Amino acid sequence: MKIMHNYVFARRVFASLVVASSVTTTSMPGATAAVPQEQTAVVAKPDEQTVSDTFVYVLGRLLVIRQEQMDRKAPAFAWNSIKYNPLGSADFVNPNFDVAYLEAWIATDDHAGVLLEVPEIKGRYYTAQILDEWGEVIANINERTFPSKPYGKFALVKPGSNVAIPPDAARIELHSSKAKLLARVEIKGDRDGALALQKQFKLTPLGNIAVSTAPNVPDFDNAKLLGAEAFDNLDAVFSSALDVSPVAARMQQQARYVASYAASSPQARAEIDRLLRDKIDPDFVQNALARSGPIHNHWVGGAPTGNYGSNYSLRTVANYAGIWANVTDEVIYFVPAGDANNQPLDGSKSYIMRFPADRLPSSVVNGYWSVILVGVPDYRVVPNSLNRFNFNSYSNLTKERDGSLTIAIGPKPVKGVPETNWLPTDPGKRLSLTFRTYVPKDIVKQGKWAPPAVTEVQ
Repeated sequence: MKIMHNYVFARRVFASLVVASSVTTTSMPGATAAVPQEQTAVVAKPDEQTVSDTFVYVLGRLLVIRQEQMDRKAPAFAWNSIKYNPLGSADFVNPNFDVAYLEAWIATDDHAGVLLEVPEIKGRYYTAQILDEWGEVIANINERTFPSKPYGKFALVKPGSNVAIPPDAARIELHSSKAKLLARVEIKGDRDGALALQKQFKLTPLGNIAVSTAPNVPDFDNAKLLGAEAFDNLDAVFSSALDVSPVAARMQQQARYVASYAASSPQARAEIDRLLRDKIDPDFVQNALARSGPIHNHWVGGAPTGNYGSNYSLRTVANYAGIWANVTDEVIYFVPAGDANNQPLDGSKSYIMRFPADRLPSSVVNGYWSVILVGVPDYRVVPNSLNRFNFNSYSNLTKERDGSLTIAIGPKPVKGVPETNWLPTDPGKRLSLTFRTYVPKDIVKQGKWAPPAVTEVQ
């Protein structure tokens, strides 16, 4: 019944794309030509690669809409109101325990913007990161990227609007009427100081703002992605937020083409649905992360995140595995493609990572480093009796006599490795790691450094 209902609805939405028998059908690249029949609507069948590519493109936007829907369900949610996350909060994908973290959804309109106030911060890492509704970074406010104004007042406005702003505020044009704010203040062993600075970030609407409504998206999770319904309501999805990717027009047209085929008959919709659920979705869940960038020491990392250009696939993977990725000048992320034997990481097994004394992570960053252990496919922390989920530059880790550093991973401590250096796993769950290098040095940016391979201990 659901297929028939969506078919009827989609036929109405895509009626303008129907080709009658009096019109010659032109096949798109990779499509199988359809033979027109008298008074019968004909849409060429897209090939598998076209369906896969357009699904990955659309999924990038749907993941951000899903995140907005989830965030709006939180108690006391309000637009243009900062949520000051408590230290150690882990209630989101791939969390960051190294910082005092705050977030907000920003909404503007043609008549009013939002004033962001960033405090002066010295001697520790910080940034106020602003992203658009596709996961593209608009700005990072800090002393590195805004040296002429690293703190103070910033007016966030809808593009093309002529909103009056305070004279002491810097104007920042968003990509659409809404944006996401994420600010991070490094804890650096001083929890009270970091929390005090966190609370000095302020957001103030500059008038009464009419918030645009997000398109409806069916419920889905990371383990079970969408089928043909991913291509429903595309006009609303695409018009809700500008995509700054240089391939946006091409990919959106191809997505509409796939949608028009799915709308052409119940059988066509069922074909697209089966292809997605039986092949494209499982392949993405299992392999997309490992294919998302260059591999060094069995780690995927170094690809340009935050601003993706034409690489919409990487953008979607970032939104899937750890939404709101930042630009590489701020942080470079590494995730394991597998262990040293190219096998998936298994929570029932034990592993080590050994950093030679001359390749320690602290030597390749101007900020700090961290590594966090998460479960797959939800990419959330793995509960354990120690409440230990990550290590970073300030963790009390024990080095070897030669200055090297070994980190153990497994369901129990690994023989020969101090327990202080152990990250606990869940024996019944697949796992992954995210290694972050904040304000990385050139050796990391140039792809000449990566964490050591995750090696199984027999």
